[in-house]
Amino acid sequence: MRPILWVGVALSVVLGACALKADRPDLESPVAVGSARDRVTESDETPGTRRARVRLELAAAYFGRGQLITALDEVKLAIGADSTLVSAFNLRGLIYGGLGDERLAEESFRRALELDPRDADTLQNYGWHLCQRQRFEEAESLFNRALVTPQYQNIQRTLITLGACQARNQRLEAAEATLNRAFELDPTSPLASVNLAEVLYRSGQFDRARFFIRRVNASEELSNAQTLWLGVRIENKLNNTAGTQSLGRQLRERFPKSAEAIAFEQGKFNE
Repeated sequence: MRPILWVGVALSVVLGACALKADRPDLESPVAVGSARDRVTESDETPGTRRARVRLELAAAYFGRGQLITALDEVKLAIGADSTLVSAFNLRGLIYGGLGDERLAEESFRRALELDPRDADTLQNYGWHLCQRQRFEEAESLFNRALVTPQYQNIQRTLITLGACQARNQRLEAAEATLNRAFELDPTSPLASVNLAEVLYRSGQFDRARFFIRRVNASEELSNAQTLWLGVRIENKLNNTAGTQSLGRQLRERFPKSAEAIAFEQGKFNE
């Protein structure tokens, strides 16, 4: 059964790709206008950059809904309107990765980094792409580059993804340290709590794992079949029969057809 860890991180990567920004430097920094300095805004966009931005927003929306071919069509139109749009190549890399085209996915990420070697979103997404393909050292290097990018706003997201990659590489001690940093940045983040709970469970630290997963399973809005199943397995390891059965009932009632509910019924706690 696939660990919950990767599901949460994959979602964060998708959401990060859809949080698009203007990529052109002339739309982000003050510029000279006469003897004074002004800041260029969307009203200063050329028709081409405006078309590219709109197409890119559509591509991100289709990608978020899993309509990869339609998203690819839109991102191609965005690139056709503005071939310097870093986010378009970043998103194209994610789309081709989702379609299983490794060559074009990597080509897209590399092109985005040629345009802007410090684009943290591309570093994040390319890193996860490589991690999924067990190219762990390359992936970690990209994550670390993202983390030291000046004024980067999504440090916690990258720490969570880095921690997941370290865990996938069986570096559980490093993963725990990285995910602890992510949790310290925002203790309310369910992704940080779930991923840390999974790593602690795999490390045999069941009491600590219970603390973090309970924070998520206490809310019906945040919990799902995977978080409940992780809670079940933790309680089982702690020999807490009442806790195991209580979470198991929730799992069966809320997600009766899930793989996790079936595993609970069959008592497959260690698989």
